[in-house]
Amino acid sequence: MQDSTPIAVGIDVGGTKTHLRAEAGGNPGPGQSAVADHVRMSVADHVRMSSGWRPHDPVSAAAWLAALIDEALPQGARPAAVAVGGHACETPRQCEEIRSALHTLLGVPCLVVGDAELLVPAAGLDKGVGLVAGTGSVAVGRLPGGDTVQVGGWGAVLGDEGGSAGLVREAARALWAAHDRGDPPDALAARLIAAFDVPEVPALGAALESATRPSAEWGRHAPSVFAAAEDGSPLARRVIAEGGRALASLVVRLAGRGVPVDDVVVAGSTVLVQPALYEAFTGALAEALPSARPQPLRVPPVEGAVALARSLL
Repeated sequence: MQDSTPIAVGIDVGGTKTHLRAEAGGNPGPGQSAVADHVRMSVADHVRMSSGWRPHDPVSAAAWLAALIDEALPQGARPAAVAVGGHACETPRQCEEIRSALHTLLGVPCLVVGDAELLVPAAGLDKGVGLVAGTGSVAVGRLPGGDTVQVGGWGAVLGDEGGSAGLVREAARALWAAHDRGDPPDALAARLIAAFDVPEVPALGAALESATRPSAEWGRHAPSVFAAAEDGSPLARRVIAEGGRALASLVVRLAGRGVPVDDVVVAGSTVLVQPALYEAFTGALAEALPSARPQPLRVPPVEGAVALARSLL
């Protein structure tokens, strides 16, 4: 198969899971959605945990990706082009260093971008903003000249407002402020106390600080925030509303830096699963940028990686 049908490999390395998809067949034209290309043949579709992904060590990251490709592709199959959207790939320099190391290992055209850059091509668009709100939150777009601009994505401790970890952090802050005011505990307090298995609100601080992997360990408790909002907690509802405004502000920052923001493609395991957050985001975006058109991504982001890989053939 390799001799007549080159294999394009796309990889979406998320904060929790990694999705590799490899396909052979015809190449889609400009602006054509990858899912519309009916002549493509699936070679591999592989999901695994992202443990071991070290994007700030280019050599390690490239070796991790090469091992993943070797693991996922059928025996004897080799990629003709590889495109990667990587979680925590935050600068063009960092992406280029990983790309160069991966090219050295594989000897084929490679491209490495931040994972949010997969959303626009996955949606079949040539330009626009990709906004991810899963465990963390980040938005990315391109200037008219082609340069990439990324905002957000600073991790659970310092940022990621609107992502699951950031929502839990802000929920804890709201509870501490209410405790300091002498307010009685509400449904949000009950939900987070149970989630973290602590006896009272003040103990949440030690529970959060003891996390060895804050993004994942905090983020997994985000459903408790949404459940508390459904229980009627004003604090939880305010945290969610502020999270939606924070996500909209990422798009506003991109617009302020000259990025076209007419189309905003939204993905992520938090914002697309929790209607309250998505509605808070779209409402805040409509108020701040009425011309922006948000749309949820309807296909896996790895489709964007495959489309980028196919553009290298």
